[in-house]
Amino acid sequence: MQYPNMLDRIIKFQNKYENKKQLNCFISETSNLAIETLTQFSNVQKKNSLYGKIIAIKDNLNYLATETTCGSKILNGYQSIYNATVVDRLLQDGGLIVGKTNMDEFAMGSSSEYSYFGPTKNPINEEYVPGGSSGGSAVAVASGLVDMALGSDTGGSVRQPASFCGIFGLKPTYGRISRYGLVAFASSFDQVGIFANSTKDTSLLYNSIAGYDQNDSTSSQKTVDKFIFNEDEIKKIKIGIPTEYIIEGIDKEVLEEYNSLIDFLKGNGFEIKEIELPNTKSAIATYYILSTAEASSNLARFDGVRYGFTKRDFDLESMYKDTRNNGFGNEVKRRIILGTFVLSSGYYDAFYQKAQKMRTLIKNDFVNAFNEIDILITPTSPFLPFKIGEKIDDPLQMYLSDIFTVPMSLAGVPAFNIPSGFSKSGLPIGMQLVGNFFSENSLFGLSEFIEKNR
Repeated sequence: MQYPNMLDRIIKFQNKYENKKQLNCFISETSNLAIETLTQFSNVQKKNSLYGKIIAIKDNLNYLATETTCGSKILNGYQSIYNATVVDRLLQDGGLIVGKTNMDEFAMGSSSEYSYFGPTKNPINEEYVPGGSSGGSAVAVASGLVDMALGSDTGGSVRQPASFCGIFGLKPTYGRISRYGLVAFASSFDQVGIFANSTKDTSLLYNSIAGYDQNDSTSSQKTVDKFIFNEDEIKKIKIGIPTEYIIEGIDKEVLEEYNSLIDFLKGNGFEIKEIELPNTKSAIATYYILSTAEASSNLARFDGVRYGFTKRDFDLESMYKDTRNNGFGNEVKRRIILGTFVLSSGYYDAFYQKAQKMRTLIKNDFVNAFNEIDILITPTSPFLPFKIGEKIDDPLQMYLSDIFTVPMSLAGVPAFNIPSGFSKSGLPIGMQLVGNFFSENSLFGLSEFIEKNR
């Protein structure tokens, strides 16, 4: 479909943005830059797959001449000096970026309450969180401000907000989408992810930005095949139900919706098999040891010397201490301290090295499972969206928000949240489709089947 007058679409975005500022889903609005970019589009770009699409990107992705703050005071006012690879690719395909979205500071959080710029609100019910850390991107899509958005997923930061906002959210296979230009939280976990209101739009943006990038040493050279829906092939998929995901404390309505989806698939002739992922119980501890260790190293660069916020009152040592103490929020400081501790002398073997071994065991669980089935289905979150402020003073409860999403991040396999109805109180429920390495198209296929037939 062609949109000959994209200028009108940008102006409509500007008007909607003014009406929905209370959602606080954008840190910076870049629609004037989008208008300038539109005037420079070639005729080829105007015929490419994303022309006509209004897109937002999370504020930890570099976009030339715009601020990239990562939701943090320590980078407030910092301007990007280059484009992330995903930004270049979506612009080349005719997409237009109209804003940078709000997020938990440095992508550390599960509710989008840990931003220097204030919490983001869920458009379904503004008293509730939208999930995190990519809550701003999820809200921008769910509220109708944009067609698609990019986020980042380290331990569930695309899938969980997609679930809480009732939209589609993809975490790709590790290495499938370039991380070049994504500000690092935990480099062996971070992946650029996608939000959209349909399977079709998710696959469209995925096909645009996925693929090898020489600027990212972890980028895979495996060919990206275009997604084509084939119902006959989809119905041959074997579906696995992991027994470890039916846990004590899971919300009754989430469990009912999960069982309803399984019954729907059984009724449509899909083969369903119970499988085991025995090391799931160790996933949260493993993830938070490894991710905080990597965060403590990655965030060492924010020291008040080279860029961003600085506080220089006395000597060099006090500058480091005062800059980081005043520039970082409490959650980021908590994770840096934890990460530094597990890497310290005397604790490296006891914590970090054991967690690396457990990560391998968790990955092997998935490898073994995919020898028997093609796609796993789990709830995305064990509970419904919670109210703003409800868990912010209880970090452990906040970390447990990721219990159903971190195993896939540890293994590096693709996972896709699909909207799956609402609770009696009107809050969204999401289900997670999990595939083998580089099997995103299979996830899209099953998702589209469910979207069309359920």
